[in-house]
Amino acid sequence: MEKLIEIQNITACYDRREVLQDVSLDLWKNDILGVTGPNGGGKTTLLKVMLGLLKPASGSVQYFEAGIPVSSLKMGYLPQVNPIDKRFPISVYEVVASGLAGEKPRFRDYTKIQKEKIDNYLIKMGLEPLKKRAIGELSGGQLQRTLLARAMVSVPEILILDEPDTFIDRDFEKQLYDFLGEISVNTAIVIVSHNAATLSSLVKHLAYVNQTLQYYDKPYISDYK
Repeated sequence: MEKLIEIQNITACYDRREVLQDVSLDLWKNDILGVTGPNGGGKTTLLKVMLGLLKPASGSVQYFEAGIPVSSLKMGYLPQVNPIDKRFPISVYEVVASGLAGEKPRFRDYTKIQKEKIDNYLIKMGLEPLKKRAIGELSGGQLQRTLLARAMVSVPEILILDEPDTFIDRDFEKQLYDFLGEISVNTAIVIVSHNAATLSSLVKHLAYVNQTLQYYDKPYISDYK
């Protein structure tokens, strides 16, 4: 297997309060890693360390591409807390398209291929009929799907999702997890969820985080502690 991230013996703190202690974890290409554990146990902190948004107090985080250490990887991220101001005058299409902003030539429109990607993810997320709608007019579930599409449209090497089923109805939840299984062929997925049954049916490996980390090769619900 090809390693993408290697986390070794990290300790992470907020305001001098230790949130993660001596945590080690590897993330592999094509993996679907579930992250679970109690509230306040450090799940979101672990994601931020993976993303490079939080520097650990000790330990190391290394990224790899084709077995070679690199400074960063292309990652898509859906945070647990919605970062978008719904009062901002922007459409569903524009929010999804912003996921490709880093690839768009400066002062130019999106390419034909990029526009096709945007349209494809609007369809996959059931958002095509809403693409011209302002985000302030969306329901919680519709906005969550919009942010998911934005996180996925760049086809990142790693997709990190913090409680992605928040606000999403049961019917679309199954569609979402089926879709995540499909894209894991090309994208490693890290998904935080309190829903143990959902994780066990979807993920390949499990990390149980409660300040320290326990790693399971097989995500059996009976293994959760």
